[in-house]
Amino acid sequence: MENFEIIVVNPEIKKNECYSSLISIFLNSKKPKTVRSYAGDIGDFCEFLQCDSNTHAARVLLTKSSGEANATVLSYRSRLSEKGLSPSTINRRLSAIRSLSKLARLLGIISWTIEVDGLKSEKYRNTRGPQDDVVAKMIFAAKKREDSKGLRDEAIIRLLYDLALRRGEVCSLDIEHVNLQLGTVSVLGKGRNERIQLTLPSKTKEVLMKWIEARGSQSGPLFTALDNSSKGHRLTGEAIWKIVTQAGESLGHYVRPHGLRHSAITKALDLTSGDVRKVQRFSRHRDIRVLTVYDDSRRDMAGEVASLISDTV
Repeated sequence: MENFEIIVVNPEIKKNECYSSLISIFLNSKKPKTVRSYAGDIGDFCEFLQCDSNTHAARVLLTKSSGEANATVLSYRSRLSEKGLSPSTINRRLSAIRSLSKLARLLGIISWTIEVDGLKSEKYRNTRGPQDDVVAKMIFAAKKREDSKGLRDEAIIRLLYDLALRRGEVCSLDIEHVNLQLGTVSVLGKGRNERIQLTLPSKTKEVLMKWIEARGSQSGPLFTALDNSSKGHRLTGEAIWKIVTQAGESLGHYVRPHGLRHSAITKALDLTSGDVRKVQRFSRHRDIRVLTVYDDSRRDMAGEVASLISDTV
């Protein structure tokens, strides 16, 4: 809020310092993963404007009139399309610029916002993850190690699959978020501000109990690095990606952390006979329509209808 006061109430502040503060506030208000993405997106726009810094780019854009600024962003969108970038990438970069202009308006720097829309895209999602036997083999291989790494990796795989957690949700867990007495774990979901309590299946609870015994009950991150150079540090999303992909590769399969979530949700639909209400509670999707994509993928309804049509001629 100190930076906010500098921008709004100090009319003598140098313009460059004003835009530097704006960029700082903009990035500091985001989550770390979003900061990395948005910093890169603003940097790309900076190159388009041929500016020497993000601060310079913000000043160039925000000192234009509303029409000139929107025309500049329209031109930028066209350039991104010409480069053959995917609609999702283009839309994320435009979102960063719109978000920056919205903050500038909120702080009284400008009286307008960027209103350039993103590109419409028909997104197909491959919701097929590894088969049950592959997941079982990954868990068995971790269990066979009979060491701290095996216990940690098995617990991570169990949480990703048994509870369909996202790797970011696993990364954010501290030991205090696990209650072995109640058999629960408190998870901070994607885009959520409060943790929700989930019940641990018995096998997941058992391996977590063993991992915590090996880790120690001291406060801090639940899952930590075990190598000498970074021992005790919280595992990052990249580290969990590496753990899962290497576990899959050792069995001759390509497995992603999110693939385990896909498999769990698909299996949940199978086991509940397509009860999307129950599975929505399990997957924690806000929009139940997302689950229709999983349902279509597991049943290949489009393929079934295609076969029926083909058989008529």
